[in-house]
Amino acid sequence: MSPLRRRAPGPVRVVTDSTASLPDAPDPVQDLVDVVPLTVVVDGVAAREGEDITPDEIAGALGSGARVTTSQPSRAAFEAAYERAAAEGASGVVSIHLSGELSGTVHQAAAAAATARLPVRVVDSRSAAMALGFAAREAARAARDGASGEAVARRAMRVAGTGRAVFLVDSLDHLRRGGRLSTPAAALGTVFGVRPLLTLRDGKIELVQRIRTRRAAVERMVEVAVASVERRTDPAVAVHFVGVHEPAFELARELEERTGHPVLVSPVSAVLGAHTGPGTLAVVVSDLAESTPRAARDKD
Repeated sequence: MSPLRRRAPGPVRVVTDSTASLPDAPDPVQDLVDVVPLTVVVDGVAAREGEDITPDEIAGALGSGARVTTSQPSRAAFEAAYERAAAEGASGVVSIHLSGELSGTVHQAAAAAATARLPVRVVDSRSAAMALGFAAREAARAARDGASGEAVARRAMRVAGTGRAVFLVDSLDHLRRGGRLSTPAAALGTVFGVRPLLTLRDGKIELVQRIRTRRAAVERMVEVAVASVERRTDPAVAVHFVGVHEPAFELARELEERTGHPVLVSPVSAVLGAHTGPGTLAVVVSDLAESTPRAARDKD
């Protein structure tokens, strides 16, 4: 009688959260990513983003004056995700999440990882939207190709570290009310009705420029994005929106013409949209190359 053979461990599983703003389209690599939803609360009614409520519904609620708040996933939600990976035979998990400066999501993931029955590496991306999404997708690609948990985590951190995100918002009030931006910065951003441009730096939202008109602000976003693409070896570009779709597609078409690279378009996650407000446009540029000169990254 032949001895029983133990099943060989499967590939590393990649987990992220819904603020990655991954596009809702079939993708063989993206389908390997397990997405844990954050919660949006509209007038006291809680909903899991991407499952119970869509970004467009959040934009409508914000536009109608509804009270919208958000909350991080529970530890139990991450425990369930890691248990699914274990049940499917994964050899480990790499769990990459929204900046810890913006949410306690990554801390809940770390708490769940401590009791998981397989190795879990938790990564604070110090980013959001597709700067996080590109990192999760590239981590999943590495996992699919047989990389170890350590190598998958390293890949996630490298891609996340190359991300540049620029946001144009109509008002900083939503960010201020949500505690994502200081009151003095919010006041500076909205004085005289100028359009604030924001970026993520060291995991935090910062006001980088105030521009008189929305049109001029969009033109400045294009300039910043084109320069970021030119500094990257293998650039990946995404445009996000909250509410109205057409300006995002117009921006994407212009970026494609200016850079020669395809541009992914997706609504920003409902949770991020709740904090940035209706009318938000964002551009994300990341580098998918295996290595990027430090000097090139520092110019951003």
